Amino acid sequence: MITVITGGSGSGKSAYAESLITGFGEKERIYIATMFPFDEESRRRIQRHRRMRAEKKFTTIECYTDLKRVRVPEGSCVLLECMSNLAANEIFQENGAGAEHTADAILEGVKRLSEQAQELVIVTNEIFSDGIEYDAETRTYQKVLGEINRRLARLAGTVTEVVYGIPVHHKKQPEEER
Repeated sequence: MITVITGGSGSGKSAYAESLITGFGEKERIYIATMFPFDEESRRRIQRHRRMRAEKKFTTIECYTDLKRVRVPEGSCVLLECMSNLAANEIFQENGAGAEHTADAILEGVKRLSEQAQELVIVTNEIFSDGIEYDAETRTYQKVLGEINRRLARLAGTVTEVVYGIPVHHKKQPEEER
């Protein structure tokens, strides 16, 4: 089943997503990390996050673009974090899909992962409510991420927004249907 977790920066969405994955029991836990290490600070952050995940028995797969190539063990529990990084990588990196094809490329990858994993939890960002007018490049990114988030919500059995650490369910598939 696909679960989408969204929220603003610092909302607690990552902690909530990790608690979901660890709550599925002793199944194999895979963490698909999408943050590209573009400078020393990001490399330190990635190393800190890897140490934290290792304590929770996650195996980490780095994936900056081309999600459809990722293979995970059948029946595993997968945490994909974060969709906003993956979308930016696909749009702006030289080997990415480009703005026109990013949504389709990412959704193809999500569908392939959901066929392999028992549980797929996807973290994304809510970036649309600040009321700021951005440059054309950023608006393109927002448009693409918005399309991805809408399409993910349609695919997902559960969609949860985390606000101040409190999960607010917008769509929740009953346990018996999972």
